[in-house]
Amino acid sequence: MKKQYTLFFALVFLATGFFGVEAPCEVATSAPSAAKISTVPELIVLRAVTGSKQIGNGVEIRSENAVMQVTALRDDVLRVRVGIQGQLPEDASWAVLPTARTASVRVFAEEDSASVGFRTGALRIKVDRSTMRLRITDLKGTLIQEDAIGHPVEFHGSAFRVYKTMAVDEHFFGLGDKPGSLDRRDHSYSLWNTDSFGFQESTDPIYKSIPFFLTSRGGTAAGVLLDNTWRTSFDFGREYSDAYSFGSEGGPLDYYILYGPDAKHVLSTYAWLTGPTPLPPLWSFGFQQSRYSYHPESEVRKIADRLRADRIPADALYLDIDYQDHYRPFTVDQVQFPHFAQMIEDLRKQNLRVVAITDLHIAHLPDANYTPYDSGMTGDHFVKKPDSSVYIGKVWPGPSVFPDFTRESTRKWWGSLYADFVHDGIAGFWNDMNEPSIFDTPNKTMPDNVQHRIDEPGFRPRTTTHLEIHDVYGMENSRATYDGLLALTPNQRPFVLTRASYAGGQRYAATWTGDNSSTWNHLRLTTPMLLNLGLSGFGMSGADVGGFVGSPGAELLTKWIELGTFQPIDRDHASDTSANQEVWVDGAEQEDIRRRYIEERYKLLPYLYTTAEEMSRTGLPIVRPLFLEFPDATADKHPIDLDAPNEFLFGANMLIAPGIYPEKPDTYPVRLPSVDWYNYWTGEKIGENMLTADSSTGNPSGLVGRQITIKPQLDVLPVFVREGSILPMQPLTQSTIETPKGPLTLRVYPGKNCTGSIYLDDGLSFAYKNGDFLRMAFSCVETPKGITVHVGPHQGSYVPWWTSLRVEVYGSTTAGKAVVAGSAQTVQTSFDAPHHVAAFTLPDSGQGEDLQIEWIR
Repeated sequence: MKKQYTLFFALVFLATGFFGVEAPCEVATSAPSAAKISTVPELIVLRAVTGSKQIGNGVEIRSENAVMQVTALRDDVLRVRVGIQGQLPEDASWAVLPTARTASVRVFAEEDSASVGFRTGALRIKVDRSTMRLRITDLKGTLIQEDAIGHPVEFHGSAFRVYKTMAVDEHFFGLGDKPGSLDRRDHSYSLWNTDSFGFQESTDPIYKSIPFFLTSRGGTAAGVLLDNTWRTSFDFGREYSDAYSFGSEGGPLDYYILYGPDAKHVLSTYAWLTGPTPLPPLWSFGFQQSRYSYHPESEVRKIADRLRADRIPADALYLDIDYQDHYRPFTVDQVQFPHFAQMIEDLRKQNLRVVAITDLHIAHLPDANYTPYDSGMTGDHFVKKPDSSVYIGKVWPGPSVFPDFTRESTRKWWGSLYADFVHDGIAGFWNDMNEPSIFDTPNKTMPDNVQHRIDEPGFRPRTTTHLEIHDVYGMENSRATYDGLLALTPNQRPFVLTRASYAGGQRYAATWTGDNSSTWNHLRLTTPMLLNLGLSGFGMSGADVGGFVGSPGAELLTKWIELGTFQPIDRDHASDTSANQEVWVDGAEQEDIRRRYIEERYKLLPYLYTTAEEMSRTGLPIVRPLFLEFPDATADKHPIDLDAPNEFLFGANMLIAPGIYPEKPDTYPVRLPSVDWYNYWTGEKIGENMLTADSSTGNPSGLVGRQITIKPQLDVLPVFVREGSILPMQPLTQSTIETPKGPLTLRVYPGKNCTGSIYLDDGLSFAYKNGDFLRMAFSCVETPKGITVHVGPHQGSYVPWWTSLRVEVYGSTTAGKAVVAGSAQTVQTSFDAPHHVAAFTLPDSGQGEDLQIEWIR
């Protein structure tokens, strides 16, 4: 651990602005020179406990003038706050819901000569009296988190840093869509929303600042949220091999500790703390076609016509900035789009919705009858410079002004600007450039001294600088859009897509990974970026299919479209300088492959939408790392994803295994954890190759499960289904507006704990909150002669599109005969030997039934 590194750390602080350092005493005692006084902030390190008192749900501790409060919001959720001027920072948050932040649970005081603390129904908290080290264990003594030896908390003026011990087998996930590996261990990161056009694997920071991470050690998981909107940083073993740390340049030291013990519980708790993703409209899960930009109007219509002529299922077309008059938000270029409203209506008749970009920079146009500017000035809605004049920066429209989104009244004004577009029938809105990105400043964003007025329920009204608001600015932009759309159409679910955000931003908008590149490496980067977004609350996310910067070759685009099928948002998007990358480019052979995967996505919509509804209740993301469902997939319980970084789960039951190097023809291993699996495409049950935990057998990672070898094929993305899954699927449609024709298919994959479900509603409104939904549960049990599939009764008042069920049992080697228990219903049967599936069709009475299947020997 750290020794006497005061001078070293002071130099580091000067270089970086906020890395922590240790001092041998509470306040630096040597008298620095006048020059040092002006450049080196006072170093304060919390040392010994000089006073403490038990409070209703925790403990308050003093170390001379500093005060630390540790409280329990729930038995498994702790909050730690520290102030060095005799009082705690303001109790307010942009991220944490008021109901969670003010929650409280009964605790039991525990004090002795060495420590002060308490316990909850799940955790034991101790603060060492001589060192102020915070130590948290579960009630069995398993270590959850402890401060590093030497200096639990240290301040440098307004900056601070917290150090925690790091075990050799500890791993870290989260922080949003940072490029690079899934595991954050051995890396350090800065959180400062940045327009990172053409980012690469080592680029940091990028668009979003989500100061939440998940720790995993020996199968025990916990989460940490540092609720601080200033520039923050996180170090997971780069500075010290046995410690991780987090800190900020300024603002409150206020963090939350979320106990598992499993990662699923941590994520559900994080959703309780910061809010889950609202249930999105069904159409947002359809295929989306975009470009910077489709213009003029004739080009938009041409794209729509080609999608329908080639029978490529699709639900949305995007309009980037070129549809606007001189790039001015909330305008339409009447020359390029002379029949804008009619075009929207005509596209809707083709079952295509429009998503329009609305950047936050309002053109600085006094005396020009530009309503957004005029009304914004009248309402005093724009951010200002220190001299109280309106700040003006250059972006797409030229000189621009910027809404002061930290004011509730400004957000309401912004939301009202969507009225005309909503009236025209635009279905979704895209908030881009909201880091905020500025063209004519050295740091490509607002100057640090730009003034924001906080006038928000739950906050003390005050004025602050951009340093405090920068990382939350994009989230408040998307919040204003979301709330504004709700105000305009209260019974319609908004769809908002944002590029920049902060913790809790999932309450208002979906997101994507920004301006990626059309390279094989960026195709590989997609999986860990989306997984970490999902682990950070943003389960509704995507990466531009095909890449935004550059032009993908034919095979790269095909493989990317295949992967996009299994992303929450499936959007093909390219820059204005890229070659066309619509599905049909590169000829009929490539188009046929691409179309087939998009069609498969539409067949899987019942499964995908059911998973999304689960996400809206539990916070569990749609795409998941393997360890989320299989925490015991390795003998020592390290995350199996470290051995299979190319693999991920689509929902709980489908495993996607793209090539480790998808541009290479080399074979590669696929690791299938813990249970039996089926090939999704062939229906075949995976054979032997069972691995044991014995490293002498060629299994050094200790995988408990199976490993198979894959030979890459252009037209095959390997997909597997875990045993015991029942996947609901529908007949192919060309959009989500089109009603499926035929039975609901239940794909049954026999095995242990065989269950499944489906959730359905109208896909657009909030009627489901009043019971207008459909929910069904399914299960299966193998019998000595066959299998019994239980179909649960309809729950809720929503009437489904199907009247019959097609039950497909996979892994079958023979045909079967079936009866519905207690009924004389006729059950149609068939057997598809090449796909190892026996199928049975029966009416859906809505009352629930048991389908008893007996194999024909």
